[in-house]
Amino acid sequence: MSRTVRPARRVGLSLPPWIAHALRAQRGPVPWSAVTRGALAGGPLLLAAVLAGRASLGVVAAIAAMLAGINDRPGSRRTSVRRIGVPALAGAVGLLVGTYAGQHLGAVPLILVLTGLGLVAGGVSAAGTVASGAGTQLLVTSAVGAGMPLPDPGWQSVLAFLAGAGWLLALRLVLPTPGSLTGDSRLGTRLDFRFDGERAAVADVYDAVAALLDAAGTEQAVARRAALTAALDHAEDALAGPRLRRYASSAAERRLHAQYAAALPLGEAATALAWAEQAVPARASEGPRRLAAAVRGGVHAGPLPAPTRTEPALRALDDALLHAAEAFDRGRGRDLHTRRRSVVSLARTVLGAGGREYGLRVGLCFGASAAVAQVLHHGHWYGSHQHWYWLPATAVFLVKPDLGPLVSRVLCRAAGTVLGALVFAGFAAVLPRPGGLVALVAVCGALVPVAARHFAAQTTVVTVLVLALVMVGGEPQASVSRIGETLLACAIVLVVGHLPMPGQRGGGIRARVDVADAAAHAYLAHVLSESGDRAARWTLRREAYRTLAEARAAIARAAAELPALARHSEGADEVAAVLERLVDTTTACAVHLDDTGRLTPRHTDRLAGLRDELAKRRGRVGRHRTLA
Repeated sequence: MSRTVRPARRVGLSLPPWIAHALRAQRGPVPWSAVTRGALAGGPLLLAAVLAGRASLGVVAAIAAMLAGINDRPGSRRTSVRRIGVPALAGAVGLLVGTYAGQHLGAVPLILVLTGLGLVAGGVSAAGTVASGAGTQLLVTSAVGAGMPLPDPGWQSVLAFLAGAGWLLALRLVLPTPGSLTGDSRLGTRLDFRFDGERAAVADVYDAVAALLDAAGTEQAVARRAALTAALDHAEDALAGPRLRRYASSAAERRLHAQYAAALPLGEAATALAWAEQAVPARASEGPRRLAAAVRGGVHAGPLPAPTRTEPALRALDDALLHAAEAFDRGRGRDLHTRRRSVVSLARTVLGAGGREYGLRVGLCFGASAAVAQVLHHGHWYGSHQHWYWLPATAVFLVKPDLGPLVSRVLCRAAGTVLGALVFAGFAAVLPRPGGLVALVAVCGALVPVAARHFAAQTTVVTVLVLALVMVGGEPQASVSRIGETLLACAIVLVVGHLPMPGQRGGGIRARVDVADAAAHAYLAHVLSESGDRAARWTLRREAYRTLAEARAAIARAAAELPALARHSEGADEVAAVLERLVDTTTACAVHLDDTGRLTPRHTDRLAGLRDELAKRRGRVGRHRTLA
């Protein structure tokens, strides 16, 4: 879809991107299910441990539950197994390594070990969201294990950590979510809430198709197409989670797979209609909306609006609706049209320019913060507080590029820590111990999912929670020292994060743009070959749009850095915009070829123009450009 609409003028003072990002917060309904799980996780575990006289193990279990709660995001139950479980396993490894390294190594070898872990965890984090979560927990728990000596053997602490994360994961798998106990009892879905996340994700795809059809021919079409991509990515992840068998093993799951697969040609036709920049009949969006309601309710599709077949894209839309209605009734779909990443592809990502830059940045910050913490610790600057884990653990949450712009996270972390420490100091002065502190842990656990909308709010809640945990474990009130350590970690990360690095800066952005470029051209080559393999085409189309969305997100984060860092990604957004238009045009070409077997001059001219523009813009990412 071409971007012909001029952006609206902004009235008033425009804030710099690095300030505007720090003030931006997510919006949405309160995730009551996650709130309930958070309240039932860390607090009850800590209470049981205190009553059993093993408060230190309860602290470790509650920390694990807190970290798992941070990864407890909306989605399907199957997805949560990977999203919560994989980082928890990495956290257990980090806790084990950190505990024994802290007990048996001197200061210098310990710093070298932690720096090495930072290099590995940073490189692995470039592989994706789950890998990034695993890298974060690996480093945080290694710092906790080394810097917060516990009276229990290391293996017991590891088991307590796994128990804490496993308890929250069990709550995620067992407890139903609001609105999940719906559907037609004749289909066996009224009490089957196992797939409530999958149903919601697939229904959102059909709603996104309808919204794109409504926006065809308007300035909202580009944003609606991006929303459709996000909905398809979410549904794909929800359905493609870990399973014991290769294919769906129940009728309800097979039906959801069929409904998702049926949405792909609908999305293709809707994208082609939006690319044409012409309004479509209002009733065109009625069919997808009825299908969305059928998915949410677990019922049959029912009657769909009469077809409108005046042009190729509308004919493709009607054919896709008929196919969807048949798929809803039969429910035989299995193929999700996804391409799993190979080990070689993952290794190339981790060891490539993006992974090397990521790993070096994280390793240097984590190692430097651990070194400073060791100097303070052995110099007895902590006074009565012998635990030195806070400084390197704070650096982990600040330095990781995929978690947000560096300066934004520094500002939010500093503000959140100061507020959280002051709030806890007030509670610590009036709450009974340990009962009041246990209740405070439960309340903070419930607030973590809500506070996740803004990093400063999340930092405030987590600071109160952790300070309460360590006080239950026997450490004195440490609000003032935690504020000082946090500000010191912020300074370290800002300095190290802006140091010149070996190689070319912005390697992560370039790597993502290159992946999106390759995926877009693979999709274009398949369409122009006029292959009849539509399943392969939909797989390539999904990969092209997904990699573009990932590149766009990384570019937006990089653009919100301070100018010294943001300049290394200049021009990447323009390349991504051209690739986006190329993929949209390729989709329109595919639909037209299906209908007529040949392309129009408009299609061929648009393709040629986009490829020429892309050839001009390649290689300009991060370079200063002047107007001709």
